[in-house]
Amino acid sequence: MSKAFIAAVLQDSLDCTGVAATKAADDLVGAIVAELKQEGGFTLPSFGTFTVHKTKARKALNPRTGEPVKVKAGKTVRFKASPNLKKVV
Repeated sequence: MSKAFIAAVLQDSLDCTGVAATKAADDLVGAIVAELKQEGGFTLPSFGTFTVHKTKARKALNPRTGEPVKVKAGKTVRFKASPNLKKVV
């Protein structure tokens, strides 16, 4: 799924222009990102929960050379589907 797909769905359901639908899709994605940064999680009832998890620093191997490489600690976003979504899919 892409922002263009979300914009197309919004355009069809709201019967608005493509520019307005694209702006709405951008605002929606921006709001989700801002909520993840600020609160560390985001829940859409009957869809699922997005959470931010910290990753530890670790050693990995460069697949091309086999050389050990250090990977810095960071953050990643995880998604857990709601029971309703699991039933439908």
